[in-house]
Amino acid sequence: MRRLVLFDIDGTLLSADGAGKRAIHRALMEVFGTTGHLPGYSFAGRTDPEIVRDLLRSADVDDAEIDAGLPALWFRYVENLHREIREIHVAAHPGIPELMERVEEGGPEMVLGVLTGNIREGARIKVDAAGLGFRRFRVGAFGSDHGHRPELPAIAVERARAATGICFSGKEIVIVGDTPLDVACGAHLGVRTIATATGHHPADELAAAGADHVFADLGDVDAVWNAIVRG
Repeated sequence: MRRLVLFDIDGTLLSADGAGKRAIHRALMEVFGTTGHLPGYSFAGRTDPEIVRDLLRSADVDDAEIDAGLPALWFRYVENLHREIREIHVAAHPGIPELMERVEEGGPEMVLGVLTGNIREGARIKVDAAGLGFRRFRVGAFGSDHGHRPELPAIAVERARAATGICFSGKEIVIVGDTPLDVACGAHLGVRTIATATGHHPADELAAAGADHVFADLGDVDAVWNAIVRG
């Protein structure tokens, strides 16, 4: 059975208690002197580059200045994230370790991957802090690959093809996430979507977004596994 199983990170694999948001805000102040002016702006489901650009544009920072400052900003963000993570407990959500093991034990045509708006180094820091082992994910697509989330599934599919020789398509591709943006990002590829209400979006909102399966959390490992392989 072929499956490319792509997990989102924040709100899906784990909770980092807002560490990423605090690290980005601090980096924005350090490099650009502003965190932007978007009251109520939600980071959920967005890529790190999208978040940074939205916030800076709201403070009338032009794109040329943003582009020039991004290398310094990402350096400061990673440094700040390391500091934030040391001060909190990063916990994996229910069922995640068991689901990862099932994918890993599913044979050569079952591929464990991550699809996230985090830049790659931020993703590694969070996943390792939760004790999940970033190296276990054979495939990854990150905010540092593209700022527009709907571009990420195709990147993950191509990386899976390069790693395994398998051209995953349609419902063989499973995206597991906690936001409507996670649910929507692979629609153009006809992917299978599994949504978990362990982030900031309730189950009814995730269902309305069109998820194939919605769970309060992923703790019922047998039910989630059935959704992955049979649903």
